[in-house]
Amino acid sequence: MTYSGAVKVGGPADVHELKDLMISKVAVGSMNNNAYLLRCRDTGEQMLIDAAAEPHTLLSLIGDDSIASVVTTHRHGDHWQALAEVVAATGARTLAGRYDAEGIEVPTDTLLEDGDTVRVGRVELTARHVVGHTPGSVVLVYDDPHGHPHVFTGDCLFPGGVGNTFGDAAAFVSLLDDVEAKVFAPLPDESWVYPGHGDDTTLGDERPHLREWRERGW
Repeated sequence: MTYSGAVKVGGPADVHELKDLMISKVAVGSMNNNAYLLRCRDTGEQMLIDAAAEPHTLLSLIGDDSIASVVTTHRHGDHWQALAEVVAATGARTLAGRYDAEGIEVPTDTLLEDGDTVRVGRVELTARHVVGHTPGSVVLVYDDPHGHPHVFTGDCLFPGGVGNTFGDAAAFVSLLDDVEAKVFAPLPDESWVYPGHGDDTTLGDERPHLREWRERGW
């Protein structure tokens, strides 16, 4: 089946099947948050990105194989409302950016720095620290050895622009600078983007608009 990345709250997950990794995307909660379940196809180990809401939905998605870890992309509450219940049910370890962990009510086991490796089974992702939407947001990059990269951006990058910086001009410049330097600059246009809300996109679709975003200031 063809993966589209278009999901809605109450609807089924959409599954992106890669050679080494399966990515299941589901929408949850009143703010239409995306949660992503990553499964190493070799070992069966699973990792959740953003236990945002609806723990029953997330635990059903996880299934009987449980999860080894949960990564929270940033400290805003709509991205971790189900974290405590998911961790209690699965015993998963928690990971988050060093500078956002204090704003997440569930204790963080592993503090992520820029460039750290995050593993799910034999699959490796790289954490990139991106400042602006929050002080400690992390973007996760899976550089698929069999194809193009896959990038989990939280609320740092969406179709049509970077994340909300709440009218703070300096934070907007910081966010756009980091997204350009750590996401757009090293990665090709084919890179698939999985945002914290809404539909997926690619870097190629968004790259032509970087100057426009900088000029408009949001």
